[in-house]
Amino acid sequence: MKCKRCREQAVVGLPSHNAAFCEPCFLLFFRRQVETAIRRQKLFTRQDRILVALSGGKDSLALMLELGRMEYDVTGLHIDLGIGESSRAARAKVEAFCEKHGFPLRVVEMEAEGLPMPLVKKYIKRPVCSVCGKVKRHYFNKVARDEGFNVLATGHNLDDEVARLFANTLRWDTAYLSDQGPMLPETEGFARKVKPLFRLSEFETANYAFLKGIEIHSDPCPFSSGASFTGHKLLWADLEHRSPGQKFGFYDKFLKNAKPAFASIDKEFGATLRPCECCGSPTSSERCGVCRVRDMLADKVCQEQGKDEA
Repeated sequence: MKCKRCREQAVVGLPSHNAAFCEPCFLLFFRRQVETAIRRQKLFTRQDRILVALSGGKDSLALMLELGRMEYDVTGLHIDLGIGESSRAARAKVEAFCEKHGFPLRVVEMEAEGLPMPLVKKYIKRPVCSVCGKVKRHYFNKVARDEGFNVLATGHNLDDEVARLFANTLRWDTAYLSDQGPMLPETEGFARKVKPLFRLSEFETANYAFLKGIEIHSDPCPFSSGASFTGHKLLWADLEHRSPGQKFGFYDKFLKNAKPAFASIDKEFGATLRPCECCGSPTSSERCGVCRVRDMLADKVCQEQGKDEA
């Protein structure tokens, strides 16, 4: 198998692009996909301060490394969820990565914030993945807002975006479809949210991480078993195997043809936002959803301790 660009021996085959690349040409292909995403979607400029959410997985670390190599102003943010060895291992990978490449890093510990996920799972009668996602989004935005970052970048790849679009389309969830895309603009109280890897598949980011020698945390979250998101990814993986290029075609056509229609949905009657009386984050009620979860958790723990003491 020869490299499509230079005709040297290829190391990565990409059926969706009807191409194969040697290592240097694949890394160039990866760089150009990120550049194209940033340019066409107007995600950010070199004047922006970018906070990159780092989980320890291949996508977020690959994004951080490539944006750093492209000389953007980037700082890492890791949310330590407090899930035993899983969180300790993920945090260790993030800290080692940032130290190795000289990237600044912020770490927010959910245990210190009164929201460790094991206790949330035990006491809060809601799907733990839903609560975890809400908590992470809250702190991503809070750190960005409090520390003067105007852009928040996440490592969501093409597979992630297609699975999310598929789920929202199955429900015809017009509110989520109207916001779906690689960029959510900055608004009052919210940093701009961007996904520079949306043109790259999970397979492609995995190859980038391998070729660049990035040491990743690859173990799945112990709380994520049975998530529908994983099932949607498997369905699309089978379709992509049968018809290479379907994932990108589906997502790209949505951005070009369908997103403008959904974006025009009237949001005039949406709830008025105000600062949370506890943390200052935008909310439609007196206290934001995350602060309410924290309060509920504290009450449950106190009740449990009272029973034990009795």
